[in-house]
Amino acid sequence: MATMKDVARRAGVSIATVSAVVSGGAYVSPPLKARVQAAIAELGYARNAMARSLKQGNSSLIGLVVPDITNPLFTTLVDRIQKLAAAEDYSVLLGLTDHNTGALEPDVLGLMRSHQVAGTIMCPTGAASAYATIGETVGNMKLVLVDNASEALDVDSVVVDNAMASALAARHILSHGHERIAVIAGSSHQYVAQERLKSFKRVLAEESVILDDDLVADGDFREEEAYAAARRILTGPTRPTAIFIAGNLMIIGVMRAIAELGLRVPDDISVVGIDDFSWAAAFQPALTVVRQPIVDMATTAFDRLLARIRGDDGPLHRDVLVPELVVRQSCGTVPEHRGLEERTLTAVTD
Repeated sequence: MATMKDVARRAGVSIATVSAVVSGGAYVSPPLKARVQAAIAELGYARNAMARSLKQGNSSLIGLVVPDITNPLFTTLVDRIQKLAAAEDYSVLLGLTDHNTGALEPDVLGLMRSHQVAGTIMCPTGAASAYATIGETVGNMKLVLVDNASEALDVDSVVVDNAMASALAARHILSHGHERIAVIAGSSHQYVAQERLKSFKRVLAEESVILDDDLVADGDFREEEAYAAARRILTGPTRPTAIFIAGNLMIIGVMRAIAELGLRVPDDISVVGIDDFSWAAAFQPALTVVRQPIVDMATTAFDRLLARIRGDDGPLHRDVLVPELVVRQSCGTVPEHRGLEERTLTAVTD
């Protein structure tokens, strides 16, 4: 039977283009659309795909649940999974939760079940305890969790090694002589944020550097919250010489605060964050970050879900992927003249 790959090959276009024509979910120029439709008619793709679904009783939908489509991390995840799904003749039903664990997550999972998706990939945003009975919520629906997933959960999961990610950042900052370090952490109730902060503190303690509680703030993995937290810390009585930011949208908020306060990176404040994204290299200076292998995470999650859909009933899997330190120019050595007697900052108001 013909597949999207066959149609794409015959029409001389990408699988994504074929998917857009079939679903009507994106604009395709008339000439390309005509080529795809001609290939579909020639190969009998639509008729055969429908016959296969009816015969086997399989859904052609895969659910994908993310908290925030504006976050480059999740945008990349959605893009990759959509392409992988199209290559296997699946369409993606996207659900957004806006970090709302209590109401929207269960509702969106219920929506996936009501549409009888073949399986769902979800990026959870709650505390680990919120998913203790997730098996009852999803029933027979196949499920793979990505990112904020505790190892204690009884479900397949794909995560980055968050302890390693923070350790890479901490050691890089310490290697430049910083001892007064601030942290803009993620949501304190989230497993991923807890792991990152715990690891960062542990590495500092190993080098006899104590993290001042007044220099640690919850940025909630959001831009505005991180912006407010950074302004508070950077205008405080003991301004840090370096700041570690545990997520990409928070990086944007912190960099806004730094710019408004007239501080120079890395001369006045060194910056290291977790997550690489296009703006990280576009900032001046370019930002040193710990890169999460999000494309590999998406691919691993999709492959795991596909295996479950196709009948793999083996033991649960927890895939832990390795992050990478990307050194650019935003972390510098502490100037010899810097001490506690620093110049007083005048906050810039709008």
